[in-house]
Amino acid sequence: MAVTVVRHEFPTANAERGLARLSEDTGEEIDDLEDSPRGFNLALDSALTTAKAHCLLDPTANKFETWQACVSAMQVGSALFASATATEGTVQCRIAGRTRTIQATGPQYYAGPAQWITSFWLAVICREQGRMTELANVPLDLLRESGAVVDDYIYAWVDTLQTYWSEGPELVEKLAAAMDGTDPEVLRVADRELVLKQLYPPINLFYRFLRQDHERFNVELANALQWHQEYWTRDAERSRSLAGAVALGPLAVACLAYDAGFPIEVESEYLPQHLLKRSWLGEFET
Repeated sequence: MAVTVVRHEFPTANAERGLARLSEDTGEEIDDLEDSPRGFNLALDSALTTAKAHCLLDPTANKFETWQACVSAMQVGSALFASATATEGTVQCRIAGRTRTIQATGPQYYAGPAQWITSFWLAVICREQGRMTELANVPLDLLRESGAVVDDYIYAWVDTLQTYWSEGPELVEKLAAAMDGTDPEVLRVADRELVLKQLYPPINLFYRFLRQDHERFNVELANALQWHQEYWTRDAERSRSLAGAVALGPLAVACLAYDAGFPIEVESEYLPQHLLKRSWLGEFET
């Protein structure tokens, strides 16, 4: 029997007009990348926000435009790291319907572990295996060179995901290090509530996924969405933020589980159905 986690309410007055403006602004930021790749940080945030805004108005991701927005966000994240891992010349990246020529930048402040995880989750959700492989090959040292002020566990978590996808050694040990690093007693940077309700749940879900524990996976998936709801409804400002419209990390791990044959017995608008079930996959060039 499916468990339902209800998405919290968002203000939707003038939402379609707001989405149109947001989409226009995101398109301009993407176009600007060919002149200034230093706009990647803003472009990734805007593209992801646009995708989540589509999911707000299209909760099951049934519309082509919603999938298209998710693909564009994925393409921006992938292009960000294609540019950052190149040290000279240009890279050719398809973003939002056409191929862009973008300057190689080498390591940058915006090419850190948080952006890597977001980009990897988007590639997982879009089932872009080639881009997942490219991201798995991004050196951890490049992420460290971003200068991001983060807790150490996040690098172990990136290492875990890269090792999983590339079928490298010591996967279990790396995952254990990531899980241990989220202990409130060892955290030095991240807010404890943020870690407990947003950053730790995908790690825990991934652990259940690796153990092929179908029943416990669904229990923890429901827990992750409940914590997501609690986090994004703590105050009025958070509850209005489009960032809470989709539970990106839990959705991505659920996509891995779904593709591996897990029965997903949790339903929620935080997990848009047609993204989870890859309904639009292959419908247009990505």
